[in-house]
Amino acid sequence: MTLFINACVRKDSRTKKLAGRLIEKINDEIQEVRLEEVRFPISDEAFLNKRDSLIFNKEFDNPMFDLANQFAKADRIVLAAPYWDMSFPASVKLYFEHINVRGVTFEYTDKGVPVGLCKATQLIYISTSGGPHSSPDYGFGYVKSLCQVFYGIKDVRLVMAEGLDVYGADQKAIMDKAFKEINSIEV
Repeated sequence: MTLFINACVRKDSRTKKLAGRLIEKINDEIQEVRLEEVRFPISDEAFLNKRDSLIFNKEFDNPMFDLANQFAKADRIVLAAPYWDMSFPASVKLYFEHINVRGVTFEYTDKGVPVGLCKATQLIYISTSGGPHSSPDYGFGYVKSLCQVFYGIKDVRLVMAEGLDVYGADQKAIMDKAFKEINSIEV
């Protein structure tokens, strides 16, 4: 199963168009999570106490962990998130806060080292930006670190179409270059 995490909110999202090309190539069951439709609970003390209790009792079948279980069971993950304010939409951060569950997506060794529990071997992060992409450490770097350090997903790659709204930019050429990169990805 391929998990498609969709953080695109605009009807004509360029990021979603790029992700759509990759999804078309994948010969697999696709499960899509549209982050704009997910109502994340507020992480207040009551929420954290309930979550900690469920984790302590290993009650991972609780609906609170549905997204984490789905993420952990995916064979491949595609994340489509536009580059906003030197990062990604806030819904992406909320998503990762809710799937980062000890006992589902990762575990700690007795020395405190995280060990990934996720089945996926690959996460492809697709993004677009109106201006220059100042650094892959912003947004993508966070996701890459979580995947490689916590979840055990070593193959984490970025497909970025940047500078699309810069005056005089050849939007078609920029998008075509990203589509070509997507076409070259083995799935």
